[in-house]
Amino acid sequence: MGTPEPRGNAALPQGGKGRSRRPAAHRTHLVFTTEPLTEDVEVTGRVRAVLHATTDGPSTDWVARLCDVDEDGVSRNVADGIVRVRAATPGEPAEHAVDLWSTSIVFRVGHRIRVQVTSSNFPRWDRNLNTGEPEESATVARVARQQVFHDSTRPSRIVLPVVPAR
Repeated sequence: MGTPEPRGNAALPQGGKGRSRRPAAHRTHLVFTTEPLTEDVEVTGRVRAVLHATTDGPSTDWVARLCDVDEDGVSRNVADGIVRVRAATPGEPAEHAVDLWSTSIVFRVGHRIRVQVTSSNFPRWDRNLNTGEPEESATVARVARQQVFHDSTRPSRIVLPVVPAR
């Protein structure tokens, strides 16, 4: 069912401002973190994640989160998004685009860029019980087995609109 992360993105008044020192790696998350940046990197525009993935259920969610990790290891949410897959073919890989909306941020020298992928983020977004039943009347939940691919034929990736340095 994922790990609750109610803060949302940093652009919202209530969101993103929490300081997270807990390990980003969790058994329900995939985490990708760059080495410390050697120059500032400006990202301005629409951010999206393209996931090549499979589930063993008829329905699931895919959540992607972009974070800024400072020199002390504190991770701050920058942008996040979700896609609900309502008619999955169990065991069949498919491509899913997750819209993380737009942002404008400069990742500073020494910071790291982090991407987290999971299949749940309740209570930020409604639960998906992974059964394919209508959300408003479903009563039984099931644990879904998920797999995200990131190889040459199924290149899961984050798409960042990087502004060239001047």
